[in-house]
This record gives sequence, C-alpha cells and structure tokens, in this order.
Amino acid sequence: MAYDDTNIFARILRGEIPANTIYEDDYALAFHDINPQAPVHVLVIPKGPYQSMEDFTQSAPADLIAGFFRAVGHVARSLDLAKDGYRILANHGPNSHQEVPHLHIHIFGGRPLGPMLVQAGTKA
Repeated sequence: MAYDDTNIFARILRGEIPANTIYEDDYALAFHDINPQAPVHVLVIPKGPYQSMEDFTQSAPADLIAGFFRAVGHVARSLDLAKDGYRILANHGPNSHQEVPHLHIHIFGGRPLGPMLVQAGTKA
C-alpha cells in the first residue's frame, strides 16, 4: 500500500496542522498527544513517509533510523521519565489498532501504567 500523504502526521510535518511540539531535529518531531492516555503522553514521528515500523526499518536510511531512536530516548529523558519508568509503544496494522498510517512511537508515563495487554478472557 502506498503512503497516504494526507494523513494527519504528514500534515503536521508539513506545518499544515499545528501541534504542541516539544522536540524537533533533522530526524524526528515530538509533540503532546491530543487525547492523552496517561499524565505524560507524547508522540514521536520520523521525518519521512513511513507507514509503520515494518516500512521504516526496511526503507529508511540508517542515519534516519538511528537519529529517530535517539530522538525517542532524548524526549523520554527530557520529560524526566527514567526514574519512575515509562512505556513506549508502536502499533502496526489493524490488529494493533494503528489509527494513523504514519509510524509513531507513543511515550507514556507519569503514573503506574498497569499490564501491557488486556488479559485473555476479558473484553478490551
């Protein structure tokens, strides 16, 4: 499937839609999620047309991959999350409930986050 350059994150990268940006470099843009699921909920997106982790790790140049993951670490440190812990999450495809077809890493923190997944036999 071709990259959809009308998705909201592509539009944010182009400056067409504002975001509450907290970090930006040549490789990534980080901003607060508009529907936070934890006291700290930030999204980090790579600068480029990558739909998912699968696409990114197969298609992006090595310097972009390294720079992107360094940006994720930088953002978590700048939010002072390391002491108490944080979670990073990247969804891929419909079974993961990926809502925007542009790779994005969620950084969650600021409270105990509970189990990673709903336990078997319970409703989501």
